[in-house]
Amino acid sequence: MYDAVIIGAGVVGCAIARELSKFKIKACVVEREEDVCCGTSKANSAIVHAGYDAENGTLKAKLNVEGNALMEQLSKDLDFPFKRNGSLVTCTGPEGLPVLEMLKARGIKNGVPGLEILNREQLLAIEPNLSDQVIAALYAPTGGIVCPFNLTIALAENALANGVEFRRNTQVTHVRPIDLSVECPQAALTFGAEGYAVETGQEVIYTRTVINAAGVYADVFHNMVSSHKLHITARKGEYCLLDKGAGNHVSHTIFQLPNAMGKGVLVTPTVHGNLLVGPTAEDIENKEGTNTTRKGLDYLTAKAGESVKNLPMRQVITSFAGLRAHEDGDEFVIGEAEDAPGFFDAAGIESPGLTSAPAIGVMVAGLVAGKLELEKNPDFIGTRKGIPHLDEMTMEARAELIRKNPAYGNIICRCEMVSEGEILDAIHRPLGARSLDGVKRRVRAGMGRCQAGFCSPKTMEILEREVPLSMVEITKSGPGSHILVGRNGGDINAGI
Repeated sequence: MYDAVIIGAGVVGCAIARELSKFKIKACVVEREEDVCCGTSKANSAIVHAGYDAENGTLKAKLNVEGNALMEQLSKDLDFPFKRNGSLVTCTGPEGLPVLEMLKARGIKNGVPGLEILNREQLLAIEPNLSDQVIAALYAPTGGIVCPFNLTIALAENALANGVEFRRNTQVTHVRPIDLSVECPQAALTFGAEGYAVETGQEVIYTRTVINAAGVYADVFHNMVSSHKLHITARKGEYCLLDKGAGNHVSHTIFQLPNAMGKGVLVTPTVHGNLLVGPTAEDIENKEGTNTTRKGLDYLTAKAGESVKNLPMRQVITSFAGLRAHEDGDEFVIGEAEDAPGFFDAAGIESPGLTSAPAIGVMVAGLVAGKLELEKNPDFIGTRKGIPHLDEMTMEARAELIRKNPAYGNIICRCEMVSEGEILDAIHRPLGARSLDGVKRRVRAGMGRCQAGFCSPKTMEILEREVPLSMVEITKSGPGSHILVGRNGGDINAGI
């Protein structure tokens, strides 16, 4: 019997889990995929928004600004990369100037500090590759960039260290309110009659409360327990990622004027030194529709050129698409369902969802703690140390690390300078990697120019040895993505 079951191990679910672990609670995160950060949280713009875009008085506006303010200290406490590089919203004609003024006024009312409108001369002094059409831009110094993988994994690992359980490869099929005195008589003696049964393919999990952080599927679970229906549309965004050789083409996050479908196509550096261009915005029916299209990628190239010139698109090393959970009311849906006591939504979390996640965690955990009358956890551990990365170290620090553990001197991924020691750490940490993508999200092996063309076999050998797994059990990203299916002439593990 749990106090809380969280459905979904994306950045929002993991942020809620960490905040709940500050209380005395028995909590569990249930995730259908083989790892945390496998849905919307893994495929987005990786932007920490300043907070001028959301309408005044909305949850999006409030939680954006609060989440932005929390991110820097959180990055220090949990040891993940974050940088305040600032953002620019560009306009290419006089008709856009009133929009910039409106965004500035909205941002000031939302509590965003330091906003100012820069003219072309001021802009070229800080961003010489802006297009010839750009005449002005709104500058937001508090805008930033973050690694969504490292952020989500850091939150999850810290929650786990503080007692939250995680169940991966566990798909929730149904949620229903129950009378505990009927289904869990022993629990009812302590907790009362109200509770929920969370049904999975493996078991039924009983809990006092449910927290719905299921991304594009959050409406499905909400509608199982509430007569006040939600509807979430999967909004697909396609991206191009450029090689690190293009990473210095711009230093700020360059936005275009927003439109009805979002913030438009941006160009931004990443915290790892690449350049990112995207997204498109297309509402689709398929909640698994993460395919890229020739049309979408061509659109990115043309549209991004309106704000940034001479983009080196020949240096694209990969493209990808992610889905945003767009709620019909264009607002975050957060709180206890009106007609389903103990069922808490964190639904419709689209942009600025990544930025808002730390603040959403605080808000939802506070609501649940109040509902359950939870006490503070005096043993809460608020810090976590990440995996050491050779490419971020001085030569002296590298030499010392290799002296202590020679595995750090064996380079597996040459593009990203990832060592065997880092991959071993990714596998053996709490919630350790069990797939090629799991390793990639934690230490970037396979993230570079060759896109895992050279390092995959060696990474598979390490997974085979350390998990252990047989070669035919190793996947790219969980069930259905096996790399090998056998060997001509016999068992793949029988030797040559």
